[in-house]
Amino acid sequence: MKTLLQATDNQLVQAFQQGQGQALEVLVNRYKDKIYSSILFLVKDKYLAEDLFQDVFIKVIDTIRNKRYTEEGKFLPWALRIAHNLCVDHFRKVKRSPAIKTSDDRDIFEVLNMNDESPETKMMQGQSHDRVRRLVDMLPDEQREVIVLRHYADLSFKEIAEMTNCSINTALGRMRYGLINMRKMMVEKQIAM
Repeated sequence: MKTLLQATDNQLVQAFQQGQGQALEVLVNRYKDKIYSSILFLVKDKYLAEDLFQDVFIKVIDTIRNKRYTEEGKFLPWALRIAHNLCVDHFRKVKRSPAIKTSDDRDIFEVLNMNDESPETKMMQGQSHDRVRRLVDMLPDEQREVIVLRHYADLSFKEIAEMTNCSINTALGRMRYGLINMRKMMVEKQIAM
């Protein structure tokens, strides 16, 4: 197992194709936080994010098992692209069904989600997260996507460019304009973080 922990992503894929199940476990553990957090930020629902996360790895396993994986050395961007596509597919399916919103336009299930933190901490974190989420949600799709992939999935601009099928300069520009737009909205709406 120690040698698997030190293996590259490509070596782990090859080991899994040769029947070493632990190689996939190492890959999952290596990237689960980044993949899950990028899904969660896009869908904003813990349980849905968990379902989509499982679907991502079902697709990953099927693709690797059937020897269709060709993204040598780029496992994380490839897996994130699968996650992104599954999120897009999900939104296309549910586009017609309305979400249940509170009076301040928050998803009712998000409001009901409770944590074990102190009430003060939970309230302050919730308010900050809500403000940021609202600002990000107000951005154009391309800017929002780059900000989510950069800050929540921790991808490089090169990986973002590959994943979104644009140049690195375009990805950088979208990030820059997204941040500028968020700052403008904070000033216009007098939002403090």
